[in-house]
Amino acid sequence: MLLVSPHPRRRYPSALPQNFMARFAFLLLLAAVLGSVAPTPVDEQQLLGNSASLAPGKEWDWVDCGTDSHVVHINSIEVSPDPPKRGEDLTITVEGVADEDVQNGAYADVTVKVGVIKILQKEFDVCEEALKANASIQCPVKKGPHKVVQTVTLPKEIPPAQFKVNIRGYTEDDEDMVCLDLMMDFRPKSGSLFTW
Repeated sequence: MLLVSPHPRRRYPSALPQNFMARFAFLLLLAAVLGSVAPTPVDEQQLLGNSASLAPGKEWDWVDCGTDSHVVHINSIEVSPDPPKRGEDLTITVEGVADEDVQNGAYADVTVKVGVIKILQKEFDVCEEALKANASIQCPVKKGPHKVVQTVTLPKEIPPAQFKVNIRGYTEDDEDMVCLDLMMDFRPKSGSLFTW
């Protein structure tokens, strides 16, 4: 399967953005679940699923779309470098709090889109993936505040596109755990000497 690029003559293999975005989304999910804090108010129009693009001048953004009933609430997500750059290490720092312990069996549904085209939909076992990623915090995660820092290398071959990532996490009892929407824009900026 190939993705159609913003440039009509270029086509990109779908495995690259899926693998990158799945890993990136999981790292953010892991950081959010294992390092999440006080909920932020959400205006329905701000949810990334309902917005066409990022605010002018922003190359990435996030929204905690959770409610008071969610177990995990996100206070902050920082990335370095900001904005993320192709072919470089990206360090993600998430701070937050878990209202309850996060037990083995917690899972998350992750959906990645380019525009309106869904390129990935996958369920992750949060605790199993934390173990595979050798994360600094492992399940069970105790109730309370946490900070998680994780680094991933971004491939140079990331297509110049805008990605939307929706993460919906659930406890081992299928209760709402976390809700996170992300948007990242890897399109060339106007005035750039190189477009790819």
